Amino acid sequence: VQLVESGGGLVQPGESLRLSCVASGITFSRHDMSWVRRAPGKEVEWVAGITSLPSLFRAASYADSVKGRFTISRDNAENNVYLQLNNLKTEDTAMYYCDVPLLGLRGQGTQVTVS
Repeated sequence: VQLVESGGGLVQPGESLRLSCVASGITFSRHDMSWVRRAPGKEVEWVAGITSLPSLFRAASYADSVKGRFTISRDNAENNVYLQLNNLKTEDTAMYYCDVPLLGLRGQGTQVTVS
């Protein structure tokens, strides 16, 4: 079982990034997925979640701090979950992880630095 994140980097305020997470070893389509982040010296913060429902009924939710700027999506055929980060702010600097909440699984993370 493995979650592997990618797509992080160093960007300036106002710029965008797209994070990806590929899952293996689980029946991806059956699981709700989340993105969380940990900023230096702070607790883990839930960022966004997306349900496992078929696309017609799928729901996404966001932390207030990112609502309107970040978009979570998934591709069940490719076992991928994505996080589009727009209009990045310095306070978005953190290590970003994808989660399978029901299984307590978390990847190794990808660093996003906004400076």
